[in-house]
Amino acid sequence: MLSAVLLAFIGTAAAQQQAQPPQPAQQQARPAQQQLTPQQQAQLAKQNSDMSKAALQVMQMVDANQIGEIWDNASATMKRLVTRDDFVKQITIDRNKLGAMSSRGNPAVSRSQFPAGAQVPEGFYLNVAVPTTFAKSQEPVRELVSFRLDEDKVWRVSGYSLRGPSNGK
Repeated sequence: MLSAVLLAFIGTAAAQQQAQPPQPAQQQARPAQQQLTPQQQAQLAKQNSDMSKAALQVMQMVDANQIGEIWDNASATMKRLVTRDDFVKQITIDRNKLGAMSSRGNPAVSRSQFPAGAQVPEGFYLNVAVPTTFAKSQEPVRELVSFRLDEDKVWRVSGYSLRGPSNGK
């Protein structure tokens, strides 16, 4: 199961989320930081830090081949889209192509909101992307952990993916 630390990060982010709804992706393009009060900027920075730590823990679980445990505690929305076996199988295939993780860079956090009927299930999402180097890849690969704010106001994993030259994605 996900550790209490990860759940605490997710819970902290959810509490902040109730006070400050996520900014839709379209609003991220403009300088949103200038429109926020100092208190809101501090809350956003803390949420970014907390969610980056939670994403790192998910990545470390993938490193430790605990992929099934990630799915077990993921958003029900993700579970409806992909079976546990398919989730574990695809991530295992992708990671095996890349070899062991060598290093991870600084995380970048983004937020999105998708309406009903979009290609992605409706809801608020927070993505943490990290440039990661692997033993079999000369260039960094973008490792991405996505979280969805579920109906109970808790951020849960809604996806994990790798994008880079070594896995053709």
